[in-house]
Amino acid sequence: MAHEILDGSSMQRALTRITYEIIEQNKGVDNLVFVGIKTRGVYLAKRLAKRLNQLENVEIPVAALDVSLYRDDRHVPDHTQEPTVKTDQLDIDITNKHVILVDDVLFTGRTVRAALDALMDMGRPNRISLAVLVDRGHRELPIRPDFVGKNIPTAMNETVHVAVEEYDGHEDVTIEHN
Repeated sequence: MAHEILDGSSMQRALTRITYEIIEQNKGVDNLVFVGIKTRGVYLAKRLAKRLNQLENVEIPVAALDVSLYRDDRHVPDHTQEPTVKTDQLDIDITNKHVILVDDVLFTGRTVRAALDALMDMGRPNRISLAVLVDRGHRELPIRPDFVGKNIPTAMNETVHVAVEEYDGHEDVTIEHN
């Protein structure tokens, strides 16, 4: 049975807080690009860009990143074929930009590592920051988020689910004991 950790309005408040932190730490919004990790990270990145536009009246480019070919735990590597980075957007140049990588849940760090590899194949950003809605701990790699909506300590046998209106038809963050 799933236990609700955040409702929709709490999620919105967390994203707004992240947006303010991005503006503050970046000392403005110059040179920013949001890259959302598919699937729900893309919707969260679009929301951050929209909120930033409301606050600073500037359009921040948003790209969607599919990291499945870069995962080290989801496929057998084929060293005879170069992986292809897939983005839903038109080519967004990330060279010399401050990329804010956005994901819904940070767990082991393997998805973020895959995303970093993919980003480096796309260009050479000046800086990459990580924004996550939920940090649940249990890192297997030395990866730390720069912006966190909520830290949720979890057990290894629990699963954190993030639902977004655009994809799931409702909004919440739940934790389920497996």
